[in-house]
Amino acid sequence: MCRCVMGSCMRNGHSSTGAVALLRDNVAFRRLWVSRSLSFIGDSLGGIALLLHVADTEGSGTAVALLLLVGDFAPTFLSPLSGTLSDRFDRKRLMVVSELAQGSIIGVIALVNLPFAPLLALVAVRSTLAGVFQPASRSAVTTLVPGNRLESANAALGFGTHGFDLIGPLAGAALLPVVGIRGMLLADALTFVISAALLSRLPGLPPVPLEGESRLSFLRDARDGVEAIWSIRPIRVLTIGFCTAVAFSASDDVALVFLAQDSLGGGDAAASLLYAGAGTGLLIGFGLVAGIGGRVALAGMMLMGFAIASGGNLLTGLAWSVPAAFGFQLVRGLGISLIDVSVNTFVQRSVPPGMQGRVFANLYGFIGIAAGVAYVTGGPLLDLSGPRLVFLVAGIGGLVATAWMALRLPRSSME
Repeated sequence: MCRCVMGSCMRNGHSSTGAVALLRDNVAFRRLWVSRSLSFIGDSLGGIALLLHVADTEGSGTAVALLLLVGDFAPTFLSPLSGTLSDRFDRKRLMVVSELAQGSIIGVIALVNLPFAPLLALVAVRSTLAGVFQPASRSAVTTLVPGNRLESANAALGFGTHGFDLIGPLAGAALLPVVGIRGMLLADALTFVISAALLSRLPGLPPVPLEGESRLSFLRDARDGVEAIWSIRPIRVLTIGFCTAVAFSASDDVALVFLAQDSLGGGDAAASLLYAGAGTGLLIGFGLVAGIGGRVALAGMMLMGFAIASGGNLLTGLAWSVPAAFGFQLVRGLGISLIDVSVNTFVQRSVPPGMQGRVFANLYGFIGIAAGVAYVTGGPLLDLSGPRLVFLVAGIGGLVATAWMALRLPRSSME
């Protein structure tokens, strides 16, 4: 019995092969993978350079916070529109234009000494363009990869992006004394140009029309994308549960440095070690899923990821030493990798191809809002009660959200 998704067939009983074989055999997916991984290296370099630039020129923690806020949340409020773009236009062209435009903006920031307000405006535009790119690239995976290899594809993308995201700060530390802040920004701009060149060699990725959708009104399509989040029951349950978990847990990264330095009596090196623990767990998790993708029930993997990540946070709040906290953060990172792969694959399998861009954009838009809630509430909780309580609340809240999802997800999606 054969089930076809965008021309790629999945046969019952046919196990998917690993990510390495997928990258070796699928030229189009390999180009997408290299493009996204390269962009993440550039983003890491550019992000560090921008932070250093603003800190040097403005000399204000508030200015740095504004830079981070604009970079993280500018795309969130336009997600219904950015997702609609990827469902209405050729995704290949959309990604190429987005990468070239982002590279141009970074180039301008590197070459022109801008006042702070125009700099923030350009960062907001660049972040919005990135918000257009992401749903287009996630929905493109369904077209480029057979349905039985989606887990391996998403694990490979996660390994590349998060892995190179870790390499970025190390590369930045090595490059900064040699090329300076301007040189790092130009290197970031160059990665966008190379990425666009790779994407231009993909096959066409035209929009997939939905039955009964007229595509006469852009705003109507955008509204339909928001409604799809709530009308497709598995996606509705996932959105509510995911956002709840993030609202409880997103402030854990803020609390981690205080846990290391205050509660556990370590210094800056200890804090860096704990941040590395989550990153190490991410890479291990992506590597595991890349090899076993398709052999574990998708919804089960997703719930397992939420439970493991939440449990890692809960145990971190109880940690008695820096090595113990490192181990628990590694567990948290392992859970996050399972969430990343399973959520993306879950959407790709649960949502019609012609709606995937909008659902991806809106799902992650809502998650961005939930993260903002966590930052607003987590800071005062940290100041009042200390970092341990922040981790305990994050872990318990995440476990409750996981249990709710397990009870509410349709039985058919659990098989």
